[in-house]
Amino acid sequence: MLGPLEAWHDSAPVPLGDQQQRFILVVLLLHANRPVSAERLTEIVWQDNPERRSLVRGYINKLRNAFRDAGDVAIETTATGYLLRVSEEQIDTARFDRLRTEALQEEDPRRAIELLHAAVDLWRGLFLEDIDIDRVGGSEVISPNDSYLDAVGDLAELELSAGHHRSARDRLRRVVRKDPARQKHAELLMRALIANGDRVEAIRVFQSASEALAEFGVEPDAALRNLAARAERGEPVSSLSSRPGGFTGRTTELGEITTVAADGRRAVWVSGAPGVGKTGLAIEAAHRLRDRFPDGQLLVRLNGFTPHTAAVTVGDALSQVLSELGVPAEQIPASIGRKATLYRRQLDGTRTLIVLDNAASSDQVRPLLPEAPGCFAIVTSRRVGEPDTGEQIRLTPLAADDATQLFRTLVGPLRIHGRSAQVAAVVKRCGYLPTPIKVVAALFRRHDRWPLDHLLRLLEESGPWHADTDDMAGAAAVRVSYQQLDTAQRKMFRLLGHAPGPHLTVAGAAALIDRDVTQARVILDYLHEVCLLEELAPERYQMLDPLKEFAAAEPSPTTPTERSDSLLRLLDFYLVTLVGAVSTAYPFDRALLPTVDRSCRVSPTFTGQDAALAWIAAERDNLVAAIHHAAAHGLPGHAWRLAVLTWRYFNTTNQFEDWIETTELARRIVSADADNDYGQAHVLLRLAIAHDRLGRLDAALELARNALPKWTRLGDVRGEAATLCAIAIPAMELGMHDEVVRSLEDALAKYAQCDDRRGQAHVLSMFGYFNELRGNLGTALRQHLSAVPMLREIGHTQGLAHALNNLGSVRQQLGMLTEALADHTEAHRLAGEIGDNCVLAYALTNIGTVHRLAGRFADAVRYQEQALSVATKVSDADLHTRLHRDRGATAQAQSDLAGAHHFYSTALDLATETGNRTHQAHAAWGVAQTLHSLDKHTDAVPHWDTAETRFIALGQPGAEEVRSARAVLTCRCRATTY
Repeated sequence: MLGPLEAWHDSAPVPLGDQQQRFILVVLLLHANRPVSAERLTEIVWQDNPERRSLVRGYINKLRNAFRDAGDVAIETTATGYLLRVSEEQIDTARFDRLRTEALQEEDPRRAIELLHAAVDLWRGLFLEDIDIDRVGGSEVISPNDSYLDAVGDLAELELSAGHHRSARDRLRRVVRKDPARQKHAELLMRALIANGDRVEAIRVFQSASEALAEFGVEPDAALRNLAARAERGEPVSSLSSRPGGFTGRTTELGEITTVAADGRRAVWVSGAPGVGKTGLAIEAAHRLRDRFPDGQLLVRLNGFTPHTAAVTVGDALSQVLSELGVPAEQIPASIGRKATLYRRQLDGTRTLIVLDNAASSDQVRPLLPEAPGCFAIVTSRRVGEPDTGEQIRLTPLAADDATQLFRTLVGPLRIHGRSAQVAAVVKRCGYLPTPIKVVAALFRRHDRWPLDHLLRLLEESGPWHADTDDMAGAAAVRVSYQQLDTAQRKMFRLLGHAPGPHLTVAGAAALIDRDVTQARVILDYLHEVCLLEELAPERYQMLDPLKEFAAAEPSPTTPTERSDSLLRLLDFYLVTLVGAVSTAYPFDRALLPTVDRSCRVSPTFTGQDAALAWIAAERDNLVAAIHHAAAHGLPGHAWRLAVLTWRYFNTTNQFEDWIETTELARRIVSADADNDYGQAHVLLRLAIAHDRLGRLDAALELARNALPKWTRLGDVRGEAATLCAIAIPAMELGMHDEVVRSLEDALAKYAQCDDRRGQAHVLSMFGYFNELRGNLGTALRQHLSAVPMLREIGHTQGLAHALNNLGSVRQQLGMLTEALADHTEAHRLAGEIGDNCVLAYALTNIGTVHRLAGRFADAVRYQEQALSVATKVSDADLHTRLHRDRGATAQAQSDLAGAHHFYSTALDLATETGNRTHQAHAAWGVAQTLHSLDKHTDAVPHWDTAETRFIALGQPGAEEVRSARAVLTCRCRATTY
């Protein structure tokens, strides 16, 4: 029945008669081994013709004759009707159900694939495709077609996991071609095509699915979008380091990790002592599981127990994985909650593996554990995890035989042939731990004339682990290796133990030991050769935590100030290089950067913006660590300058909360010195801007007000002007209009005094926005028309995009819709070019508003929904409130009162949270109008009152509009509280 109705006996087809006879047979098959009365057969097959009952016996006899040669099929006459006696194995629908049930219960994937193959192969077309279902039971007949589609999907999942991509592809193509709107099957087909290298066809599948879904008003889900992005990018993302050389043993642990991954559980937690090989095991397992997780393999180093380096925050870790998953830095949200949401959305529908190395605690890891089915995490930590953070594996030292085999593999068999006893003694002295075994093996390889007895004697003579560190078996191996270094190599090794940050470039290491870059490169290369360093990337090295602990505890044999002198040089390197990078990446910020009187002869220079931004991004964790180190070691000038210099990067990449935490530390440092107006002015100004972006208006205003007199005492006119703008913005949002006017007028004069055209244009655009709020549209238009050409002339793209959005908004209200659309369209293009999602979202919602005013509601909704989607990646309180207000206005224009009420209420909640009174007034007015239209007049009254009082306090024209609207009403909404 899985296709056209057919019967077979001894490999030959059985004639089933005419359609009426076939209808009778199908009814009996659907009730196999259960009696069906002649009356019921008549009712089902002939419906309103009970007189046809006399035909039933004749068709039954014909069917008996057709099956006369089949000893295992019979139609019996019972007291209650006719019964088709047949084994369920002889009916394809029953056999399909059995095979599929067995496959779902089967633990062996290979056997499950065989069973599902057999089940799916039973299908020759649609269920009873040549039978009129209305003649055999109609709606009472339950079609197994959906079960077939489920089986095809289940089989494809298993085949993809097993690497049978072509088989899955060929079967799925038939299903998706018939119904491209089936997202699950389209997703599986795209995965199969990508696995086979056919990225273009995968994109075509996505396009077909998108078009089919659009007919139902549905967007493709995150899984399809992620696969489309994967097809466009090419190779799956992978940040795994190379496999550990000579990996030996751990067969049981590798088997446990593989089993946990195969069972669909989300994580495994590997714990153990320093040097026991947790990271090596995790990376080896990840490489072995690559085929099971074809959509990406990520390595996140959490620095939970890395000496002189703060553990990576959850926010920073999420930012890293989002960046590696292809999310541009400027699209990564600021808050941890929204980062986590975006992270889950990025993983949805993928099979991605994540290694979370060196975790400090379960709390650090929980937000990073994948929730999407098919994704998996391997966590390593010195601590044992919690029950909800994955299956627990506790590593102990290697078995003696495995430790011996590791040493033999690393050094080669020739030099240790016949020396089994000495090899056993060496690995025992190393505590059977992989890290010291690798270190001592590398040393032995390096000294190719040493006999094994000499190495063993050095290990036995080596002193114990340092008293001021945690004892670790195998420390003798590190000490022996250290003792073989020359003076410069020892110095580099010792100082790397103290370097703040998780890694270091060759240039940074050169600054640390006061050598040129070429000399530093040679030293680092040697340390890497003898396994005392890991090479993370070209020109970038990392020291494993146990080795860093050893290095940090090693006393200086030269001068008492070796460590502090070297770390000061490293901080100078970061400070000088960061100034150059920021000046290149953000040229319009140069005039307001803090002065730096330090020098560094090995600092790189930057010839282009991309290289400068890449350096800042790569050094981000090191820079944060450097700020903390400077703050803790009496170097306030370095601490606050580094914090201020990183401000623009954090601002443009929407990482405000991460930056504020570090800069509050800088603020405490500069505040401790009451006479340090210079540092306080710089820090307070940047903090004010960040707090404003996050919607903390009162805090932003207080910070900016505190900064202003400091700039004045310094005589820094440009700093005064920038701070006056920082005062005007939250003051405008809080309705303090006298202060806004004063601040902007003073700022404009000061920018003119120092001939800063960018600053003048910025103030003019702000003035235009302010006058738009006050209803002075002619003045606002003139101010924007003055600002835009200035920004074009100096080439300030971001400022121009902002000004065009403001200009278009005024033109909207003046009825100049064509000109407004052109302004917002250009702003949209410019924002796209520079990757500024905040401006992009404003442009999209403004374009939507133009369409709404022109009566093109469908276009308005489309653009405003796009704006809301883009804004999920931006942390800007004003933007989110504005988007919900605009969407509410469009819903209201469409008479979608419930939708309008939802959007206006959300906007009102956001505005109340931040204290933005202009948004409160407009949102409350929208809520009042929708509640009135919904006949909820009692609920509407307080919102009418709020809107009217807010507009009055703000001195905005909305007050008269609200009053006029209420005056014509006859319901309770007409009432007022004053």
